[in-house]
Amino acid sequence: MAAEVMLMNEIEATAAQMGIDMNIDFSSIQLPPGENCGIISDDDDVYHDDQLEFDSGFGNVIVVDNLPVVPREKFEKLEGVIRKIYSQIGVIKEDGLWMPVDPETKKTLGYCFIEYNTPQEAELAKEKTHGYKLDRAHIFAVNMFDDFDKYMKVLDEWAPPEIKPYTPGENLQKWLADEKARDQFVIRAGTDTEVLWNDARQSKTEPVYKRTYWTESFVQWSPMGTYLATVHRQGAAVWGGANTFNRLMRYAHPQVKLIDFSPGEKFLVTYSSHEPSNPRDANRVVINIFDVRTGKMMRDFKGSADEFAVGGAGGVAGNSWPVFRWGGGKEDKYFAKLGKNMISVYETETFSLIDKKSLKVENVVDFSWSPTDPIIALFVPELGGGNQPARVSLVQMPGKEELRQKNLFSISDCKMYWQSNGDYLAVKADRYTKTKKSTYTGFELFRIKERDIPIEVLELDNKNDKIIAFAWEPKGHRFAVIHGDNPRPDVSFYSMRSTHNLGRVAKLTTLKGKQANALFWSPGGRFIVLAGLKGFNGQLEFFNVDELETMATAEHFMATDVEWDPTGRYVATSVTSVHEMENGFNIWSFNGKLLYRILKDHFFQFLWRPRPPSFLTPEKEEEIARNLKKYSKKYEAEDQDVSMLLSEQDREKRRMLKEEWEKWGSEWRRAQEEEKLERQKLRDGEASDEEEEYEAKEVEVEEVLDVSEEVLSFEE
Repeated sequence: MAAEVMLMNEIEATAAQMGIDMNIDFSSIQLPPGENCGIISDDDDVYHDDQLEFDSGFGNVIVVDNLPVVPREKFEKLEGVIRKIYSQIGVIKEDGLWMPVDPETKKTLGYCFIEYNTPQEAELAKEKTHGYKLDRAHIFAVNMFDDFDKYMKVLDEWAPPEIKPYTPGENLQKWLADEKARDQFVIRAGTDTEVLWNDARQSKTEPVYKRTYWTESFVQWSPMGTYLATVHRQGAAVWGGANTFNRLMRYAHPQVKLIDFSPGEKFLVTYSSHEPSNPRDANRVVINIFDVRTGKMMRDFKGSADEFAVGGAGGVAGNSWPVFRWGGGKEDKYFAKLGKNMISVYETETFSLIDKKSLKVENVVDFSWSPTDPIIALFVPELGGGNQPARVSLVQMPGKEELRQKNLFSISDCKMYWQSNGDYLAVKADRYTKTKKSTYTGFELFRIKERDIPIEVLELDNKNDKIIAFAWEPKGHRFAVIHGDNPRPDVSFYSMRSTHNLGRVAKLTTLKGKQANALFWSPGGRFIVLAGLKGFNGQLEFFNVDELETMATAEHFMATDVEWDPTGRYVATSVTSVHEMENGFNIWSFNGKLLYRILKDHFFQFLWRPRPPSFLTPEKEEEIARNLKKYSKKYEAEDQDVSMLLSEQDREKRRMLKEEWEKWGSEWRRAQEEEKLERQKLRDGEASDEEEEYEAKEVEVEEVLDVSEEVLSFEE
């Protein structure tokens, strides 16, 4: 208290010195009108009040109907039963249970109001007890109190909706028609979010759109690049366009933490987790699925965090993300969730379970969809101490037909990797040795598109090597594996088509002692970046798999992320704010030439804008590749023009530097001439500026070449 008084005395003394009157009449201060004083935040702009229907403030109150009608003497007993049921779900507020009584009969009216501490507990109580059978004659009907207010506002007479005239919107694919065939990317640094063109030929970026406080946590492109999603306190929003980035739709979901698009961009999944009022209870999870174009909520899922945490790891609050995984390719026909002893598969036509029941699989721990077909690969571990082997099964949807099954023995862990076209599935199986004291790794390779789905077993030359990374070549038949021990593991390349037998896997080469722990294939295949992130401090090797040769080696010190652009022409490496120094990104050519570097403080995100699949058939793409020289003449001429322009810019820059130097020299000579008389005056009339006026004098200097000391002895 004494310290506060001393501080106040210092403030008053300082104010007195500055002539400031500390006696302020607060009633005389006029603030701008409105709750926000006329200052609109970015979030309020996204979610304007008059565009949303807000609850009345009773979101934590439920109404329980179909209760027994009892006289006063049984009132306490019934109230005790109701309180016991609903206290198990959440904390009921003090005086939070009210059961109305008929003033004439003195009997209850058959319903009650229950007020919880949080809206999440009220919603959970509604879900858990709606339809609860107290006895044969009393089945609970539970509603949110806010719903009554909403339904009371519905007009008695139906009025046709207002039909707005059609106004064509902006072409959301316009950015694909860029004359320079450039790609866009988005970055987040500090409070700014920017969309930029990658103008690699000019070795720079070109601004497209910039906004401060555009999102509260992160941004995310949709899978085909049509939309950019932002996250806010009230929910998510999507934006689109080539240059303007207008808001297209918003999706109300308070406290949203994560979002996920379906592969075909038809649906958006939003996720939030809410802490309960009772610390002993699990977090409350809410997942909504919206139609991206209309903003309509198609289905919601609510429950405790434990219900959504089966299998997988990561995400938020212990839940794997995404909770729902999409299948059926770009059609977005199915989505599925892993549960206890089951996989729940839903179809998007009705957003209900296929055949109204989940796929029962005892002890299933993981599953994944084929990227192109409605096929699920699932993994079940060993049971009964090894008496029942582990297995991988392929199940076709919607018929739930098992296409193939493989039993695996002595398995400690398993990971599944699909090739991007769904042609192959690699199962990395970690097996125990006979002593059970160590493990070794092998691969089960499924040829999905071939008859009867043949399976091939692959073991490394040294099967005890630790597998650090695995990656399929996109749209191709090759894969790469980093294996061995740090600090210099090996990298091996394999093909699913050997020279003599297209149905046999073959090793192409092994690169010994590489500083790499991550693999990044070009989207078009053929090229790969072997990256040494984290402990390897950003070592990069650009490798041509067709020629099995290294194109370049480089380093981006402390790099945290590597991402190819969607065409496979350029690579971005970035250092995010995980590290405090060197934040920013580098843009490289596919063969490892550094094109330009941008430094940004507090750098959080770099994301290339994805492109939709090409309309060209594989045959047409091959034809273009064969006749590339014919097509490239036009672009070679453009490149030459750009090169000449850059050369001209360099020459202009050098000319300007030369002119600046000559201007500085002439200014210096003029100033020296103006000050000549002043200098002569300071030297008592002696003129010494001109070289010939100097008098040469000869000065003799004596120089000691050597000094030595010698001790002489004298003999008597």
